Amino acid sequence: MELLRKWVGHPEDIYNLLRFKMGGYRAVMPRMDTDSLGCGLRTCYRYLNQTSRSFAAVIQALDGELRHAVCIFYLVLRALDTVEDDMSIPLDVKVPMLHEFHSHLYQPDWKYTESKEKDRQVLEDFPTISMEFRNLSKVYQDVISDVCHKMGVGMAEFLEKKVDSQHEWDKYCHYVAGLVGIGLSRLFSASELEDSIVGQDTDLANSMGLFLQKTNIIRDYLEDQREGREFWPREVWSRYAQKLSDLAKPENIDVAVQCLNELITNALHHVPDVLTYLSRLKNQSIFNFCAIPQVMAIATLAACYNNQQVFRGVVKIRKGQAVTLMMDATNIQAVKAIVYQYVEEIYQKIPSTDPSCHKTQQAIAAIRAASLPGGPMASRHHYSPIYLSCAMLLAALSWQYLSTLSKATEEYVQAGDN
Repeated sequence: MELLRKWVGHPEDIYNLLRFKMGGYRAVMPRMDTDSLGCGLRTCYRYLNQTSRSFAAVIQALDGELRHAVCIFYLVLRALDTVEDDMSIPLDVKVPMLHEFHSHLYQPDWKYTESKEKDRQVLEDFPTISMEFRNLSKVYQDVISDVCHKMGVGMAEFLEKKVDSQHEWDKYCHYVAGLVGIGLSRLFSASELEDSIVGQDTDLANSMGLFLQKTNIIRDYLEDQREGREFWPREVWSRYAQKLSDLAKPENIDVAVQCLNELITNALHHVPDVLTYLSRLKNQSIFNFCAIPQVMAIATLAACYNNQQVFRGVVKIRKGQAVTLMMDATNIQAVKAIVYQYVEEIYQKIPSTDPSCHKTQQAIAAIRAASLPGGPMASRHHYSPIYLSCAMLLAALSWQYLSTLSKATEEYVQAGDN
């Protein structure tokens, strides 16, 4: 009941949690029939559900053969990422592995059984994944192999290299996330569910990945510090502190927040590209797959902006808020309205004394222009006070039911993977 009291100011969240649990989630994540799949594909989907908190459900909601291609794409990159993350692998072994990893897709017996990472099963049973990769159409194979090769080279480059300049920040994010956006876009076009321009416009696809990755990096400052990782660009944080870890010290909280605001402003510059990309999509399952993470990201940035809590703990959007976003982000006008709402929230929090305030205002002006192209903003759902009161009452009566939200929902609305 304590959580319910906290939600009094957000009755729409309660209504949408109920709506989502009572079948609404099937609109964005329809159930996949696995009975007709071969043994290898069933194994791959089991690995997908074991290794992905954020993407398993929406991948399985994709249409047709694209679903299998994206599932295999995810598992191949998860295996590559597991090699990169495994600190027990010596560098003289790891670097060649990363460079050559794409070639193992065509080697039926290749596997790696010495990993200590939690997702090591994708390396230990790589023959199953590579077999299903080779069962895909050649157009899908070519995309997955190419992206795997480029990502492996990029990961190797940054193994012993810190992110110094903002240019290198973009480059690092390109290797680990922009290439994913590019690869997915090429798969969308290869499936013929989307026009060829979606896969050809690599700049927009790259921005899709960079916006998500920068949001994760910004939000995860404290977690990364505790794990000994540093992804904030030195060019920015060195203007505010001598060491990146100094930003977590209470006496430095004011400059820490200023540094945070500058990085959020940097990330906001990708939003117009995101909206242009989403406006080109025609297939509903692909639109849901792409739009949901993006609206989660803009909501996360709005929660992080000018927020000291980034340096003290974890900043998360509310579960009810996440479900509301998932339910609403099903068309471009709704997404534009959501984006507009959250950038206005950021705008209202801009301190006049913040060193980046003018740049933040300019970034928001560009997003406003992209969100409102010559017409009024598309309105989101609004509910009358009486209707919301009924929803709150129903939520109170159904609290025990709500506490058993499905595992898929629970995992998805948490902070994403990489």
